[in-house]
Order: sequence, then structure tokens, then C-alpha cells
Amino acid sequence: MKKLSRIPIAHLPTPVEFLPSLTRMCGGPKIFVKRDDQTGLALGGNKARKLEYLLGEAISSGADMVITAGAVQSNHCRQTAAAAARCHLECELVLLGSEPDQRTGNLLLDGLFGAELRWTRKESRDAELLKAFQEASARGKKPYLIPYGGSNPVGAAGYVDAMAELVSQWDEKRMENPLPDWIILPSGSGGTQAGMVLGARKFRFPGRILGISVDEPADSLTPRIVRLVDETAGLLGVDARGCETDVRVNSDYLGNGYGVVGAAELEAIRMFARAEGLLLDPVYTGRAAAGMIDLIRKQTIPPHESVLFWHTGGAPALFASQYNDALNPA
Repeated sequence: MKKLSRIPIAHLPTPVEFLPSLTRMCGGPKIFVKRDDQTGLALGGNKARKLEYLLGEAISSGADMVITAGAVQSNHCRQTAAAAARCHLECELVLLGSEPDQRTGNLLLDGLFGAELRWTRKESRDAELLKAFQEASARGKKPYLIPYGGSNPVGAAGYVDAMAELVSQWDEKRMENPLPDWIILPSGSGGTQAGMVLGARKFRFPGRILGISVDEPADSLTPRIVRLVDETAGLLGVDARGCETDVRVNSDYLGNGYGVVGAAELEAIRMFARAEGLLLDPVYTGRAAAGMIDLIRKQTIPPHESVLFWHTGGAPALFASQYNDALNPA
């Protein structure tokens, strides 16, 4: 890790907390939470760990601008815009869809951080990113391209670090409980899970890491994560042989599609809020928590085991106008 450039922008380590009320409510395993919603950058979230390394590489390469892409309510884009502002870099965001009449949630914050926005269709995302990069270069800028979700080997390195942090925290403060049997997290672009799988191998985390897919079937997400584990291992010089068996993805909770809030997500958001005063977001953590709750109810995660829910942030999306009707009580 020492050979990678890094800009310290996240508030680390993030806390680990036991959730006694949610544990009782679910009637099963001890439930803990890793609070990466408290990384500090632009209201927190998992992308801060990735951006420490991504912006480190950008600055060390002489870039004066970053370009990335995401959905309208992208947490990644919000934190990228904030990190760029903090590091005095220009930022351009390629957002999927059409500009809404009113900017709310993450989109509002993108503008506050001074990001330039351009809009495109999902199928044109990569072409539009390349176009933005070429146009910036033609203007004399030195752009640095950050992939969707910050999910490349440099970004994933942030979650190799995160696993070292977790194991160290448990050793120091939680000797009365063994390391959790499960880690549950939302998995989208795959970089967070890839880094965690590699970090688990490197730092001897014995439990299972399960990504709840928020956007695509397991048979397409899993090989991408496996490939990213291998690429990150190559970057860091870590032995990743056999790690492909550690990549677990569950895509049973896709509901009506990416960013569509259903009954399961609403139940999970309300359970966390009313049992523990914790806010989940409608797209990522809400869906992953819904999956975790269902797996506990089915005893796929049995009552005698323990589970750590890795909270990846995203609370600003709760205030997006598109979710008002779903989230407001009837």
C-alpha cells in the first residue's frame, strides 16, 4: 500500500457499533454495523476511502481536473465532487438520464461543490466519458478519469485498508466477541467488495463477505468482482490465488430495478431508523439491509452466528424528490 499515493480526506477509523434493538427485533444473530456513513467527506460514505487513493494518483500525475460518471443521485459523484473541491481540482460529472426540474438530494450537493454536469443515456455512458475527457484535454486541461463507482484497482485498495482497520478494531476493543461470521454490504460497481475480499485474505478475516447486488444479476457482477480482485492483487503484490471462491453475491433482492424503492427497502429503512436511529438510503444500504433481514428470517444467517452490516452511506438520497412519495408515511 505504501507505494500508492494517498490524500487523507476520510475520517478514519469509522466506528463499529453493536445494534441491540435490531438484534432483538430480528430475533437472531448479533448484528453489528461498520459506520462508513461517517467517513466525513460530504456527509460520508464508502467512496471516501476509494477517493483517498484515486485523487492521490490524480494529483501525483499532475491532473488539474477529474471526470467521472454515475446515476442522477450518485453517492460516488457527490463525494468525488467534494473531494475535487477540497483538493482544488475541477470536476465534471457525466450523469445518466435527463436533468430534473429541481435539483435535490445528491444532485443539489453536486452543484454546491462546483461540479460541471453533463447528461447522457446509460448505454452511452462510456462514450460520453471519453468525449468529456477528450474535450477537456483539447481545452488544455489535464483530466484524470475516475471509473464508475471508483471501482478500479486503485480505488479498491481503499477497502483492502478498510479490512485491516476492521480486524485491528476488533482485536483492540471487542475481545468479548469473535470477529463476525458474516459481513453484508451493498454491491454495485464491485470495487468495495473486491477490496474487502482481498483485504480479508491479507489480514486473515475468517468470516464470509456477502454482497447484496443493487443493480444486476449475480452471474454478471460476480466475474467482474473476481477480475477486480485479481487486478488489485497485482497492483499491490498480494497473493490472490483461490480468492474467487470468496466472492459471494446475492441478487435475489433486485426488486423492480436499480433505484426503485419497494416494500422490502421501506421496511428495512424504517426498522433501522426506529430501532437504532440509523439512516439508510433508498438505493444501496436500504436494499442490502432488506436482504440481510430476509436472510436472517430464513436462517440462512442462523441465530447463533453474528453479522456485520457495512454501512456505505448515501443518506442525501433520502431527500431526493423522486423518493418523497415512497418514504413519506401514508
